[in-house]
Amino acid sequence: MKNNMHWHQKDIDSIFSELKTSPDGLSSDEARRRLGHYGLNILKEKKKKNPLIMFLDQFSDFMIIVLMIAAIVSGIIGELADTIAILVIIIINAVIGFVQEYRAEKAMAALKKMAAPIATVMRDGMLLNIPASQVVPGDIVILEAGKIVPADMRLTEAVQLKIEEAALTGESIPIEKHTKPLHGELLPIGDRKNMAYKGTFATYGRGTGIVAMTGMETELGRIATLLQEEKEVKTPLQKRLARFGQKLAIAVLGICAIVFSIGIFRGEPPLLMLLTAVSLAVAAIPEALPAVVTISLAIGAKKMVKQNALIRKLPAVETLGSVTYVCSDKTGTLTLNKMAVEELRVDGKMIKVQELRCTVQDSGYKPQDTGNNASGIMHHASLFQSPHDLLMTALALSNDAHMDAQGNVIGDPTEIALYNIAKDNGFHKKVLERKFVRVSEIPFDSDRKCMTTFHVIPPHPPLEKGGRGGFVSFTKGAIDVLIERSMGIFTAEGIKPVNPLEIIQAGERMAADGLRVLCIAMRTWNALPDDMSPENIESELTLLGLIGMMDPPREEAKEAVALCKTAGIKPVMITGDHPITARVIAKRLSIIEDDSKALITGMELEKLPLEEFEEQVEDIRVYARVAPEQKLKIIKALQDRKQFVAMTGDGVNDAPALKRADIGVAMGITGTDVAKEAAHMILLDDNFATIVKAVREGRRIFDNIRKFIRYTMTSNSGEIWTIFLAPFLGLPLPLLPIHILWINLVTDGLPGLALAAEPAEKDIMKRPPRDPQENIFTGMWIQIIWVGLLMGAVSIFTQAMAINAGNTHWQTMVFTVLCLSQMGNVLAVRSEKESLYSQGILSNKPLIGAFILTVLLQLATIYVPYLNPIFKTNPLTLSELLLCFGLSSVVFFAVEIEKWWKRRSIRR
Repeated sequence: MKNNMHWHQKDIDSIFSELKTSPDGLSSDEARRRLGHYGLNILKEKKKKNPLIMFLDQFSDFMIIVLMIAAIVSGIIGELADTIAILVIIIINAVIGFVQEYRAEKAMAALKKMAAPIATVMRDGMLLNIPASQVVPGDIVILEAGKIVPADMRLTEAVQLKIEEAALTGESIPIEKHTKPLHGELLPIGDRKNMAYKGTFATYGRGTGIVAMTGMETELGRIATLLQEEKEVKTPLQKRLARFGQKLAIAVLGICAIVFSIGIFRGEPPLLMLLTAVSLAVAAIPEALPAVVTISLAIGAKKMVKQNALIRKLPAVETLGSVTYVCSDKTGTLTLNKMAVEELRVDGKMIKVQELRCTVQDSGYKPQDTGNNASGIMHHASLFQSPHDLLMTALALSNDAHMDAQGNVIGDPTEIALYNIAKDNGFHKKVLERKFVRVSEIPFDSDRKCMTTFHVIPPHPPLEKGGRGGFVSFTKGAIDVLIERSMGIFTAEGIKPVNPLEIIQAGERMAADGLRVLCIAMRTWNALPDDMSPENIESELTLLGLIGMMDPPREEAKEAVALCKTAGIKPVMITGDHPITARVIAKRLSIIEDDSKALITGMELEKLPLEEFEEQVEDIRVYARVAPEQKLKIIKALQDRKQFVAMTGDGVNDAPALKRADIGVAMGITGTDVAKEAAHMILLDDNFATIVKAVREGRRIFDNIRKFIRYTMTSNSGEIWTIFLAPFLGLPLPLLPIHILWINLVTDGLPGLALAAEPAEKDIMKRPPRDPQENIFTGMWIQIIWVGLLMGAVSIFTQAMAINAGNTHWQTMVFTVLCLSQMGNVLAVRSEKESLYSQGILSNKPLIGAFILTVLLQLATIYVPYLNPIFKTNPLTLSELLLCFGLSSVVFFAVEIEKWWKRRSIRR
């Protein structure tokens, strides 16, 4: 059977006929035959990747191959320490990559957990509990509160049935179901109210349905297919480092060939030139780069956990710094995921909740005419200070929500909102129920669109003073229904005639603001009526007011959206909710500023050709009523426009998009296991604002990786220029292979790693996102060349000066000046614009520690007698050492002067 999108359009009789079934269900023989034909009602996984192959794949990256070659070469020339260090770095990176890829395979397992274990079906005219995996198309399934829906079903009976579909649709309120056919071929899942979907669960009432789709043909199955088809895209850093590794390897081989050729041409010993060229090649390759990247990401991930962001895949930390669009689910991410009263209409006035200040007080008895219901209401209204008090009492009492022992309010989201607004204004249900005891009720149903509760009215004044009691009924429901059944409206001046047009217009205005509107009414009784039918009870009502509710935006989300915009990131809302609600929330959060074409619905998106959509996608800010595959379409369209996309979400419907996005961000509290397993990062507090903190951290990390690359490539450039230029100036080879490898080891090691701890620069969240296509060297090449050239020039100047002075220690001096020049450089590259002094010398203590240790190690090679023959060095005199320190500081001051010039240019 093909996946048929149109079951919601068919009437019940045609579905019974098409699926060849009846209200008594299938026979056992027919069920077995269909099980053989359609297969088990389970989510199928494609063949998994072999863990060994997965591990070996980690060594296929070009940069890793270059490093493995460098390790082999180091071993051949006798530098075992370098070989071991490089291999350890390679293996650590491979293990991290393997763990991340292996964990990603768990998303399907989490999806399968959502399936119902047991289903109640009619077979051979009898009710049976069977494993849900054996449900087949045509089965009649019985649903009741608490049951998970075992397959996609067309409902044939729905008695006050409500189903929680948030995981599939993003809609925070359980959907009330009915059985009538629906029009509209492309209705979103959230609007197909005569359907129940696999993996969702019933929260209220009961129902019966015919199974239409099972297994991979269900909506949950379609998501599983999308999840398995989508491949994770490489992060910006992975792409940049791959390109960097390829270009670097080619450049290094070319330079080494030139150095070797020039040496041979000048008559240097071939073995010495071969060792020099190979040492230069090993030194030029920044083998510490993978370690710096991994450590930077790990430090960032640790910091982010403290800020409520859990990183599942390390490269995701840096990816946040490249993000240009944040596509966020509305429910629970930008909003609180709970209904709250926003506005009231009472006593003819519209009142925002913030303006509402009520207190309940008993007032004295005021004699009134009790000849009719209206005067009876006025008599009992003397219990309350104002129409506001009466409305609040109605909201507290006509309500099934309650507080548990832990202080949590339990119940339907709408009723919780009414309970809370009453409680917040001093009307506690538990206190009021002692006074106004509930004695009867008429439950809500979708045909009447209202519900009623009956309460005792205590005698007032007391019976001994001639007081009298009675009963009051409170009815809440749809505006249009209650207006037709009302005789008047309660005001501070008494009961006035109802103006239906005025009330309807007020309700429409509230609905246009994205609010879900309820009407509240009452009626008083001298005694409980014998006829408790809705027709009798819910008539001759007196309106008390209108209540407007919504799932409100988070307070901190607006600030986070503003920060995103300052950082050049475009926030986009993608939701399964109604377009009006989506627009209102988006405007309140400033995601959209006006009523332009920044909003599109899933139905409009379905009809839009891909080429036309890709032309508009960068301007759209709100998507409403979208299906899971449409979320993928949005992300792919943005990625086709060379944008880097972060996608937040919590539901099963978000999982394929979370996996496809450049960075998927799942919710830790409300998020499903499926979403968490598919995501790169989890927000432990479900807070959109946490993403902004993560973006800041991602940018800091990328900045620090660039600082390391600038530092190490400048240092390597200095070594190359020193060896390359000396022969052209008629000077002997300034450094031996052991000197090159030592400088490479001590300067690229700890000082380079310490740059990972560098704090964020002041303007980090005022810059636009990095261009995802931007070369990692952008803005760096000139400095690498001129600072490297300066480093080489200072070293060659030291060599020439010492030789001309007849100093036999000239090679030790060149060795020391080049090593210490790189230490000056590491202090200067801490910021692209800020001076070391404005940053604070001690603001990166690990770097200062690494600086001091490296200087001490270098001095050890000069002054420890045991090391002199190994490093071919001689002890320097104090004046020679001070000269070396002075010459090596030239690089530091030159880079600081360049930064001063940059700051001056920016101010101008």
